[in-house]
Amino acid sequence: MAARRIPLLLSRSFTSSSPTLFSRGRDSSLCRAAAAAAASCGYSTASSAAAAAEDPITPPVKVDYTQLLINGQFVDSASGKTFPSLDPRTGDVIAHVAEGEAEDVNRAVSAARKAFDEGPWPRMTAYERSKIILRFADLLERHNDEIAALETWDNGKPFEQSAQTEVPMTTRLFRYYAGWADKIQGLTAPADGPYHVQTLHEPIGVAGQIIPWNFPLLMFAWKVGPALACGNTIVLKTAEQTPLSALYVSKLLHEAGLPPGVLNIVSGYGPTAGAALASHMEVDKLAFTGSTTTGKIVLQLAAKSNLKPVTLELGGKSPFIVCEDADVDKAAELAHYALFFNQGQCCCAGSRTFVHESVYDQFVEKANALAMKRVVGDPFKGGIQQGPQIDSEQFEKILKYIRSGVDGGAKLETGGERLGSKGYYIKPTVFTDVKDDMLIAKDEIFGPVQSILKYK
Repeated sequence: MAARRIPLLLSRSFTSSSPTLFSRGRDSSLCRAAAAAAASCGYSTASSAAAAAEDPITPPVKVDYTQLLINGQFVDSASGKTFPSLDPRTGDVIAHVAEGEAEDVNRAVSAARKAFDEGPWPRMTAYERSKIILRFADLLERHNDEIAALETWDNGKPFEQSAQTEVPMTTRLFRYYAGWADKIQGLTAPADGPYHVQTLHEPIGVAGQIIPWNFPLLMFAWKVGPALACGNTIVLKTAEQTPLSALYVSKLLHEAGLPPGVLNIVSGYGPTAGAALASHMEVDKLAFTGSTTTGKIVLQLAAKSNLKPVTLELGGKSPFIVCEDADVDKAAELAHYALFFNQGQCCCAGSRTFVHESVYDQFVEKANALAMKRVVGDPFKGGIQQGPQIDSEQFEKILKYIRSGVDGGAKLETGGERLGSKGYYIKPTVFTDVKDDMLIAKDEIFGPVQSILKYK
């Protein structure tokens, strides 16, 4: 349920028209380099979103970690294969990343199992574990801008969102979980008769974790943080679209003192690496965040193997309801944010906007105006509110849903097409006269498409 809170937790405004990049108030060399890069590209507040999409800013960060992380070491995949991690602003290759498969998952699980059965992590005091996690949080804070640049480059979300909210929130989450490490305890329960009844909370063992591409760092924190605080060891599979930030921060976690084998990272594809992890007999607990379709497969694989417990956090089609006595200006602003935040790529997006008929026309006018004003472009440029979609597959899927809305009889008010000729940018799109039986009202689009329905 935690993921349902993302829009609320990230409710700082990203609508500033300021052209300043990396505006954390930190005079770091990275910030200065980014500002110089922006200036060299000729960007200003007058730059159009289309121009931003055509001439991408060079990200001020290097990609240093592209191998698998197994037993504390960065290593190639057993097959030697790699896959490309792409820049969604252009479709160009950022880096070639080691492609993990079943053999690599076996190596990672073996390392995690040995670290759990024989290593120091589950045996050290909870206070010592918390100190390592806190040191890691300090390193996250120190490297905030580099991590944010990798996240934006690999994912396409605005840098200001990454640097000012998501990386600081990741840091805060690890400090939070560090605080829990020495506060996990059982209880003594009353019983009838001469019995002593108590519960004891122990680490469960090797935790398999599969994270999505829409919030790579936050999903890393929500999966890794509690597992480490409880004394477990981990094998984590990153999304193939966004492997870079997890590899970078995992290096920092080992710098903080994490013992080898406690955290293992396997990058790769779902049908190979993901399936091998979900069905592995030596994995004691599985957590997956992603689509509902894939979640069903993960649950089946876990059940057919060793019946490991599974935590699923899947997609949704959440309603946003505007009542007849609502402040229409505020409602339109909140509905806009609830849908378009993170390029609409959010499992808890308010993707069905129900508006009472008495304020419908007024709401539609304001919703259209907000969508038309939304600033779309290179996410490394200051003031950008919406970057590109994650990849060509998601890009085409969204455009297909837009065509479905038009063909199904909904009224396309604004947007509805790609922006520019390069990358995966889509214009903010608003549909009205949407009916409940239309695909755009039923399916999770996972993109910047607002469907507005009228109710009595």
